[in-house]
Amino acid sequence: MNPLNASADIITHIKEHRSVREYEKREISEKDLTKILESGIRASSSGNMQAYSIIVTKDINIRKELYPHHFNQEMVMDAPVLLTFCADFNRMRKWLDISNAPENFDNFMSFMIGSIDATLASQNCALAAESLGLGVCYMGTTLANAHKIGEVLNLPKNVVPIVGFSLGYPKGVTNKKDRLPLSSIVHEEKYQDYTTSEIQEIYREREQSGMKRYKDVRELNEKIEAGHIENLAQVYTKIKYTKESHELYSRNLFEYLKEQNFFN
Repeated sequence: MNPLNASADIITHIKEHRSVREYEKREISEKDLTKILESGIRASSSGNMQAYSIIVTKDINIRKELYPHHFNQEMVMDAPVLLTFCADFNRMRKWLDISNAPENFDNFMSFMIGSIDATLASQNCALAAESLGLGVCYMGTTLANAHKIGEVLNLPKNVVPIVGFSLGYPKGVTNKKDRLPLSSIVHEEKYQDYTTSEIQEIYREREQSGMKRYKDVRELNEKIEAGHIENLAQVYTKIKYTKESHELYSRNLFEYLKEQNFFN
């Protein structure tokens, strides 16, 4: 049997993905966790260097330290496991050193290579976890607070946290979020820029479902009303992802990359 055809239902499986933020009080077996991690390291990797590391965090005290840096998201404490995927050239550079080879990979291109490798590995782990009946929720706070999370996780030079997710057995059924239509994402042959009417059509359903979802959350609805927010685009840019917050995260990340030896 062709190993690529081992799971005929893989496309259905991928399409059923949803973020899981509430978990059962149930541990993950070491056997299943190993399967997930082994799936992760089979991901494609630039030059087969595997310039990433995976931090498995179960200890409740360490998760308490990480909790505020993940913006107090409850799944950090509720899920039995957190996985943090890091761009890592520490291991590679140590090997170069003992092999009398130039210690390259201390530049921004190397950071990007490690970041892509880490992200690919994380997606493999997520798919493997879901195939075993587990759920995940990716946390953008991993990169936003990379410097603080790196400190808690004792990351050495040449290592930066990129993506992370909570991992556990879902509690109840989680709604699947909508996605933009395929026709708005895929470009044939070359990039085809969008007209105003096309943009309005692409985001029409997202506007309706997104605004409803945010208004259903009392805290967010209060901010929407207080800020006289008129549409979903303004929710994204005036409440969730402000210019000030992203400039702060950018400055923090750039400084951390310098400290971690990726801007030489």
